[in-house]
Amino acid sequence: MEAIVLGGGEEAWARKYGVRSKALVPYRGRPMAEWVLSALKEAGLSVVYVGENPGLNPSPRLTLPDRGSLLGNLEAALEQVEGRVLVATADIPHLTPEAVRYVLERAPEAALVYPIVPKEAVEARFPHTRRTYARLREGVFTGGNLVLLDKGLFYQALPLAKKVVALRKKPLALARLIGLDILLKLLLSRLSLPELEGRARRILGVEAKALITPYPEVGVDVDREEELVS
Repeated sequence: MEAIVLGGGEEAWARKYGVRSKALVPYRGRPMAEWVLSALKEAGLSVVYVGENPGLNPSPRLTLPDRGSLLGNLEAALEQVEGRVLVATADIPHLTPEAVRYVLERAPEAALVYPIVPKEAVEARFPHTRRTYARLREGVFTGGNLVLLDKGLFYQALPLAKKVVALRKKPLALARLIGLDILLKLLLSRLSLPELEGRARRILGVEAKALITPYPEVGVDVDREEELVS
């Protein structure tokens, strides 16, 4: 299996470190992206990297230029791989090979597998981090920065994924797409994982599954400069 690492985009605060992308901002002496590349390599994966590559080590199998959007970068990278692929963002420097292997070994068969991390696991390992959580019947979770995709099946869902991204700043339109019943249950903490997976399947047209993951390293990214000290 191969992995895709998305290291594109620009962050104003990254310029303080002489780079445009936060993927290249130094964390404990190395660009953040290198920590991700190392974890994936140690887990036995080769990598297609999207973004500026000034000589990252370990080196990815292939580097592609930033196309300016997350889905554009993902599409370009998917053209270079086959079958099932693990997609990671380049801003999760805490990622470990053990966490990667857990996701790969425990992932159910689905076109899309999305790891979610219990709040208590995040707070035990990263007590000062700020994350967005959702309260479901099964517990309180934050989303991961890894996604396992079946390339062939994912292409079926791509038009809808683009629509969701386009609506991300239009909450009412996005709510109508997802379903007000689901959103109401979420607000009342009555939504279950099977219900959420069922709605994702109905919207995307492919099987989508969540994977409860005890490794908070997959869900804690670096969004702000102050998080570099974590």
